[in-house]
Amino acid sequence: MEEGKADKLDNVLKNSPHTLEQITSNEWTHQYSREKAAYPLPYIKKRGKFWPSVGRVDNVYGDLNIVCTCPSINEYL
Repeated sequence: MEEGKADKLDNVLKNSPHTLEQITSNEWTHQYSREKAAYPLPYIKKRGKFWPSVGRVDNVYGDLNIVCTCPSINEYL
């Protein structure tokens, strides 16, 4: 992006993580390829891919302000 090779708003990094549903959807509106979205680095194809079930939660706010809905630790004792 700094070198101007990728769009500042529609790029692999800005839109990641890409879910399996997004990658396999009939509609693809991004300027980059589905393959680049699914496997942004070559080694990911060889080691296996973790497919997130959701993209970003509330964009950056949700990524930075995680809310835990787990039971209290005392409930595990």
